[in-house]
Amino acid sequence: MNNKTVTLIGATGLIGSHLLELLQSDSEISLIKVLVRRPVAFKNPKIKTIVLDFTDYETFKSEIRDSDIVFCAVGTTTKKVKGDKKEYKKIDYDIPVNAAKFSSETGSPQFVFVSSIGANSESKNFYLNLKGKVEDAICSMNIQTVLIFRPSLLLGKRQEFRLGELIGKIFIKAVSFLLPSQMKPIRAHDVAKSMLDATKKGLKGNIIFHYKEMKQLI
Repeated sequence: MNNKTVTLIGATGLIGSHLLELLQSDSEISLIKVLVRRPVAFKNPKIKTIVLDFTDYETFKSEIRDSDIVFCAVGTTTKKVKGDKKEYKKIDYDIPVNAAKFSSETGSPQFVFVSSIGANSESKNFYLNLKGKVEDAICSMNIQTVLIFRPSLLLGKRQEFRLGELIGKIFIKAVSFLLPSQMKPIRAHDVAKSMLDATKKGLKGNIIFHYKEMKQLI
């Protein structure tokens, strides 16, 4: 199918920025609606940038409408929200869950989003518990295809410096050959490419991709 319209949430993040590059070069896609909280300049004529208050649900739903695929790679950090778990939840839970809800209500057939290795709504870890709850909520919705990507440590250059993550990358790279496949670090570009490639497989239902499945896609 050519002339697809896709919506991307989280285009300025590590995975989202790679995904946006891939979407721009995909001949099947004619329109990329990029939903952002703050103005961002994109030059490609395929891109329609929409500055959005994600609590404006009417507008949010309107911009999701007519999407063949909705990609969500949004996320924050404890540092960015200054440790406020309510603010964290507004971004990491409310945005993807509402995006999926509006995808369901407007008939978008594919919803693709980034979760995390270890996501589990029963976990006592705040982050993994929240990611698990996001997955549970989205999978309960009436969407033809839900594709869930659970990377472990992401490799790639972020816009902001994260010392802890840098140290983790150095250590994990050194011992990655000892790790189970699900725990292996993966390039953000590879996650983004596997997300796009998965949408072309005619998959139906709720499907989870870990390291091995992502690598097989690309």
